[in-house]
Amino acid sequence: MKIDFQHSRQSTLGVEWEIAVVDLATAEQVPAADLVLEQVEDPVAGPIRGEYLSSMLELVSGVHETVASALDELQQLLSQVVEVLQPHGLGVMAIGAHPFGDPAAQPFVRKAQYRRVRDRNGWWGSRMAVNGLHIHTGVDGRDKALPMTYGVARFIPYFIALSASSPYWEGTDTAFASQRTMVFQQLPTNGLPYHFTSWEEYERYASELEGVGMIQNPSEIRWDIRPSSFGTVENRAMDCVPTVFEIGALAALSQCLVEYMSRLFDAGRDIERLPFWFMRENKWRAARYGLEAEVITPRPEEHTMALRAGLTRWIVELAPIAEQLGCREELEHCQDLIDRGPSYVRQRRVFAATDGDLTAVVRASVSETMQGRPRFEEPR
Repeated sequence: MKIDFQHSRQSTLGVEWEIAVVDLATAEQVPAADLVLEQVEDPVAGPIRGEYLSSMLELVSGVHETVASALDELQQLLSQVVEVLQPHGLGVMAIGAHPFGDPAAQPFVRKAQYRRVRDRNGWWGSRMAVNGLHIHTGVDGRDKALPMTYGVARFIPYFIALSASSPYWEGTDTAFASQRTMVFQQLPTNGLPYHFTSWEEYERYASELEGVGMIQNPSEIRWDIRPSSFGTVENRAMDCVPTVFEIGALAALSQCLVEYMSRLFDAGRDIERLPFWFMRENKWRAARYGLEAEVITPRPEEHTMALRAGLTRWIVELAPIAEQLGCREELEHCQDLIDRGPSYVRQRRVFAATDGDLTAVVRASVSETMQGRPRFEEPR
């Protein structure tokens, strides 16, 4: 299978933000995405488009040089969606999974590719009521794409911990920070990327999957980090986050890491990797414990470290690159999330403060999305 990799400007950005439509009175997820899609020019490939479920929308930015300009576009797209939904008593929920709804009750969009997912994956296919955040970062040469895919994959636990927003599932606290991570990886081509030494080896892998009927096109290789035909490394490891503030933090971290690795590659230096089995363990730990995880590192002198400490170290390390890319402020917002709590922490605070009211959790997340910033303070 031939896989194209278009030319892209190094470290440019594009963001895909999956959101759910909810009834503002009941906080239930509802199949009303068509109210919006009927009013957009291109509901399939435009900036506001449909998704797997008829209660989901995806907001897709164009290509941007800076994090700030990508956030501005996403905010404009969100405003368009909200303007259509509000007169119907509806709003948007931008977290990884609905805290108390029945995922199997959500009707899926009858598109051939989605039907294959639903039918092939049985019970799991009917449970894919999950929302993610995808960040594309431009790579200026195909020879960089696979080394950087595997290099960025080492940082998956940091992205999961910062974005984790799905602690509740069908009315239960799962004890995981990201239940979405555990659900989504059940699909057969999802999960961590395999390490290939050449693009030709990657294409042979895709051909083998096609030959046994696992995929029909390269987009069905749904790795957590993958090379995209757009000429990007696509980071798909994250839960959807409620606010553009959090998108900015995650986009800045992704942009800076890709730029950091691009410079290593251009200088003929190795991009550090971690064995697949340790990456798998780190991913699980981050999904389970979020920021409280202890992660495995590639350094023998410091084989494990607190995820919080490792992330803070990288924020400092990447600060000069962030300054050059114009995203220093957004990168520093990662530290705000470390210090004051990602969405899964904030949701549990609301739950505790309202005697276990999950409708209050949904409403608090909806409110954050409208304000564009996390509500870090303790609920009163």
